[in-house]
Amino acid sequence: MSFARAIVEDERPVPSRTQRHGAWRDVDTGVALKRLALVTDAWLPQTNGVVITLCRLVKHLESQGTEVLVISPDGHRTIPCPSYPEIRVACDPWKAIGRIRAFEPDAVHVATEGPLGFSTIAWLRLRGLRFTTSFHTRYPEYLSARFPVPLEWGYELVRWFHRKAEHTLVSSISLLRELQQKQVGRQLVHWPRGVDSDCFRPDRRRGDVYELPGPIWLYVGRVAIEKTLEDFLALPLPGTKVVVGDGPAREDLQRRFPGVVWRGYRFGEDLAAHFASADCFVFPSRTETFGNVILEALASGLPVASVPAPGPIDLIEEGVNGAIDDDLFEACQRALPVCRERARASIVRRTLRAGHDVFRAHLVPLRPQTPFVLPKVAKVASAF
Repeated sequence: MSFARAIVEDERPVPSRTQRHGAWRDVDTGVALKRLALVTDAWLPQTNGVVITLCRLVKHLESQGTEVLVISPDGHRTIPCPSYPEIRVACDPWKAIGRIRAFEPDAVHVATEGPLGFSTIAWLRLRGLRFTTSFHTRYPEYLSARFPVPLEWGYELVRWFHRKAEHTLVSSISLLRELQQKQVGRQLVHWPRGVDSDCFRPDRRRGDVYELPGPIWLYVGRVAIEKTLEDFLALPLPGTKVVVGDGPAREDLQRRFPGVVWRGYRFGEDLAAHFASADCFVFPSRTETFGNVILEALASGLPVASVPAPGPIDLIEEGVNGAIDDDLFEACQRALPVCRERARASIVRRTLRAGHDVFRAHLVPLRPQTPFVLPKVAKVASAF
């Protein structure tokens, strides 16, 4: 069955759950919201910032009494993502619609611009139902980096994806303003990210983590073309460069930069020790939407050197917790001597709970949308 046919044939009404007492309430209607369907093409066993953010969110919502159905590639027939075989994508995304209907959610949030996300939004739009979205990844830039696809084509897809969402949640103010200019989304909301400062902290520092010539210049994240990791690895820095993470570009980069230490994926206290035991965190990506690893580095007392990008621009204060410069080498030189205690202090107020509360407050009940007349000026809501 084709996706279009699956949507058109499903014309049964969506059950109402307005009588259920919920864990939170929509401020406009007072409707109780207790069941959430979260649609994401990025989920376990993938390891990236989107998956980490959503896993923490689900854990928090469930701890508050919210029942969450995660619609992910798990449970679907999948194929490897072209150019990124570690990621598998659903090749029968229309089947998610039946799972959502059977769950009878009070609200639907669509997190990613993948097959599951696009198919769910097509169904929601066809039925005139309300929903929310979030912007995690520069889909147009990543598409253009891998295939001969014009950037504007990608943004047309992204505009369609977010156009009917009641709220589109965005991780940084800088990115929110950029999306406003590109006319992506009609109600943009700042969804601040938090950090587990109990896990990532300076006292995780250990001398036996590296036992390498210092200073230790650390990168943590995916090893993929869009991360422009080569810009970091080619720098003439003293000491040792260490990469924690993996991805499709690792084999080529490891061959070209034999002096770099590659540690693969690390998790939990082991990852926290790798952060705290380094001397400077280097963030070379120019296509980032936020960078959760920056928060984890700062919480570990690790100053950050970065190029200008949404996320780093909002998080890094020159001389306080790191440095930003178009010349990454210059940023590294200025970030290295930054006080570790001040780096830690700069982000302690960014709690996970605050970000989760912003997400919950902007969900909307799954009822037919009111007629759409003209887009309003994008709304900016922030917990900080």
